[in-house]
Amino acid sequence: MNSENVVKQLRALWRTDRIIAEIRMRHMLVGLGLRAFAALIAAFGLLMLELSTYFALVQIWSAISAAAILGTANFVIAAVLFVVGGRPPAGRELELATEIHGSAVDALQSEARALQSQFTGMVQRPLNSALPLVLVPLVTIILKSLKKSRAPAPAATAEPS
Repeated sequence: MNSENVVKQLRALWRTDRIIAEIRMRHMLVGLGLRAFAALIAAFGLLMLELSTYFALVQIWSAISAAAILGTANFVIAAVLFVVGGRPPAGRELELATEIHGSAVDALQSEARALQSQFTGMVQRPLNSALPLVLVPLVTIILKSLKKSRAPAPAATAEPS
């Protein structure tokens, strides 16, 4: 497991999540703004159209029938505006950010699997992982002790008389 790869993938994941959130937020704000502006214009325009249509229909039908027809027309127009304003975002930026996000998640998953396999190997076979760490210093100590025992002892130079 390489910690640099993990940090790099986490940064990529964080950045792409931020980009995706910004794109979606921008789309939501634009959609909301367009809906509000459309509602405002539609309210003024519809008021004038309804007023003129109401006066025209009252001369043909009764006042109740004219109001019912205009109310139904208002609901149809409102439904069309909400459908148009609620379309999902489509753009290359979002597709690219989603692709990078997916690759970062895949890389983090592979790093996690590698860490898990290393940990599992260390837990299942602790001597295999600890042996190289202990073996080298142990061999060095044994070789030093063998060299000391093979070296000739210094001869006594002064004999008692």
